[in-house]
Order: sequence, then C-alpha cells, then structure tokens
Amino acid sequence: MVSKSELLQAVPTQLWIGGPVDATGGATFEVHDPATGAVLTRVADATPEDAMRALDAAEAAQAGWAATPARERGEILRRVFEQLTARAEEFALLMTLEMGKALPESRNEVRYGAEFFRWFAEEAVRVHGRYLHAPSGTGRIMVHKQPVGPCLAITPWNFPLAMGTRKIGPALAAGCTMIVKPASATPLTMLALAQLCAEAGLPEGVLSVVTTSRSSAVTQPLLDDPRLRKLTFTGSTEVGKKLVQQAANGLLRTSMELGGNAPFVVFDDADVDAAVQGAMLAKLRNGGEACTAANRFHVQNGVLEEFTTKLVAAMSSQVRLGPGTDADTTLGPLINEDQLNTVTELVEDAVEAGAQVRLGGKAPGGPGWFYPATILTEVPPHARILREEVFGPVAPIIGFDTERAGLDAANDTEFGLVSYVYTRDLDRALRIAESLESGMVGVNRGVISDPAAPFGGVKASGFGREGGTEGIEEYLSTKYIALT
Repeated sequence: MVSKSELLQAVPTQLWIGGPVDATGGATFEVHDPATGAVLTRVADATPEDAMRALDAAEAAQAGWAATPARERGEILRRVFEQLTARAEEFALLMTLEMGKALPESRNEVRYGAEFFRWFAEEAVRVHGRYLHAPSGTGRIMVHKQPVGPCLAITPWNFPLAMGTRKIGPALAAGCTMIVKPASATPLTMLALAQLCAEAGLPEGVLSVVTTSRSSAVTQPLLDDPRLRKLTFTGSTEVGKKLVQQAANGLLRTSMELGGNAPFVVFDDADVDAAVQGAMLAKLRNGGEACTAANRFHVQNGVLEEFTTKLVAAMSSQVRLGPGTDADTTLGPLINEDQLNTVTELVEDAVEAGAQVRLGGKAPGGPGWFYPATILTEVPPHARILREEVFGPVAPIIGFDTERAGLDAANDTEFGLVSYVYTRDLDRALRIAESLESGMVGVNRGVISDPAAPFGGVKASGFGREGGTEGIEEYLSTKYIALT
C-alpha cells in the first residue's frame, strides 16, 4: 500500500481544467486532517475567472462528447471503474486522510462509488426514445432524448468520492460535460479522480474540477451564464434553497439531494437482534455523517427496553473511536471543529431538556475532532436533536404505543429522504412503507443505497433521483419531432 507521504505528493493540488492548472493569482487554501487538525496540503483556490475557464472548456468539448458514440462513452466509463477498483486502497487512504472516516468505511465508499461508473457505462447504450403514429392519423410522432448540455455539480464533504461519481457517471453517460465543485474540506479525492479519468481516456474539457474556499463567489457566475444548462447539488437544505433561487434566473434544470432526518421505526413484532444490527449500520455508517443516517429511533414500548439495552451493548463492544488510519478503528473523527460543536450542542440541549445518557455523551478532548458513539433515552419531543440533522454518532431513542402513533412520529418532520422500518408482518411493512413520507424506505434493512436504485427524497429533502434507470434521465432533454 502506498504511504501517506507518497500519496499526498502524487495527488494533484492544482485546478483540473483540461489538465492541472494554477488558479488565477496563484492563491491556495489548506486541507486538514480531522484526526489531528494538522495541515495535509494546500490546493488551488479558484476565482470566478477560473470558473469561466472551466465553463469555456466544457462548452468547447460538449458537441464532440455528445456526438461520441454511446458505446465509446460507456467503454471510457468502464475503464474508469476498472482503474478505480484497481487503485481502491489509494483512494480509501486519501479519503480517510482528508475526511477522517475509518479505513473500512473508505474502502466501502470506493466500492460503492466505483459502481456508478460501471452502472452508467451500461446505461449509456440504453437511452431510449419512441416512434408512433399519431392517433389522429395526421402524421408520426418521434420522441428523441439528447444531453442537456454543460452541467455543474456541487458535492459535499461526507462522501468525497461517491457523491461525485453518482453525478459524473450519468452526466458523462448521457453525453454531457461537467464541472465539479467539491467541498473545500475534502477536495483531494475529486482531483485524484479527475486525473484517473484522463488516464482512462476521457477527452479534455469533458470533466473539470474547480476547488475553492469561496464557493458562492465562484459558482454564481456559472449559474448566471446561459451556457450552463444543469445544476446538481448534494448538501444542506438551507444551501439548496439558495441555489434553486439562483438557478431560477437561467431556468436551469436542477436536482437537489438535501438534508435528512431519518426515522428508524421498530415495532413490537420485529426481530430485535436484527433491528439492533440494522441500527448499528443505519446510525454509524460513515460515523453518522450521512444524510441517510438514522436520526431518530422510534421503538414500540413492548420492545423499547430490550432494544435499548442491546443497542448499548452492541455499540459498547463493536465501536472503537480513533484515527481512521488505525487498523482497529471503526469510528473516526468528525469532519471539523464546527461539526463537533454542533453535535455537542444537540446532545447537551437534549440532556438539559430531560434526556438520559445511556452511552457516551461527551467528547474525549485532545487533538482531533472526535465524538463517541452516544445513546440517549427519554428524549422529550421538543428537543432540538429530534428536529435537526445531528450528522454524528448519536442515537436518540423514543418510545411509542400504537402503530398509528409510530407512523405519525416518523412523519413529524419537514424532511423526507429515507425511513427505516423493522417488523415481521409483511402487511404492516407494506402499509407503513407506503405511508411514510420519504423518497426511500428500508424494510428490515439498515443500508439501502444501491447504484441500481433511484436515490432521492421528498419535501425538504429535495427532488430528482440519482442512480437506477432514473438517474440518467436527469441529464437528458426530451425532444418531440413531428413527421408527416
């Protein structure tokens, strides 16, 4: 396995616009290691002028890339998948260094993220239109799908690879060029991916990566430019709303994968042991820093204490807090000090309101931004932690009496990304799944993400879908051609 120093020396730290280029003016910003707070490296800090350079490159490459046969586009994506898989350990270590997650988590993300290239390599050749006689008999109808044009993707820090690949994969498969603006906390993985794509044969200008510490200043000129035709964003609902407003001026196609407040509902008839293991996955995947992370645990009173006791035991025995690069670490640090403060505040607010700490509940201090696996019980309904996305390894548990009460509690949120349900009753599982106000539901499963399935939410969790056969549609326009 490559060493940390060798890896950091090999990763591009310039902008990627047809290859590595310096930012206008030569400014850079720091990238930190969440486990220590130390500076890993510095990367180019783009200006609005650099954003325009990237759009110029995307526009110049758009016609040629759209005209490239679908099979050829797919073969390039397939090579990216193969090379990314071959270099999985390098990318896993890089993500752990800049984001903090434990190496097993990073390895899982590489596997998951790479699959979007394989899936959409296959979808590139399956873009269908249709042809039919007009019912009136006056002519023929042809429906044609074509790429929307240059796209801007704004990605978050929590999944530095996968949140990019599930946008890049379908965009490139559809024949669109794309500019990616990764989060300033985790820019290295996306720069390394751009370099890998070039090595796999992706033409210059089809994919650009613009790193910056001044996101709004750099993305606003892109959103105002009529050459840009699509915006896709993963991040907070607050920022998503602002981007939708900005995109409205140019009537851009938009897809928004926004915040979550996922309920994890356990009924009396559930397999409690299976529910506990599902809760471990749903809560602690990516250290809880995931929009799909279970945020509220609603447990029917008949199994409330059994579930709680077993979850405390599982977290106590299975979770080890430490630097993500340590071999036995299962829970790494949070991304930065601000996130550590946010998690701390939410827990303290719940405790002050009457919640009981059954496990964890306090940061260990010292270097790095660590917070332990935490379980809270007797959480009052007005506690902020039940309303806000905690984005950390904290599990608040609340009891309920009836099925209706459990369903109402689960839906009592402005968000609607994913929900989890545990029950042995098939009729109940389908009844609850259909009634939950979320774009995705996991039935007796703690992890639901799959490149072959449509990912997305409703309500304040956004709109549009990524993955599945639906994912490529976000990057295609429908054209009707009338024939005599």
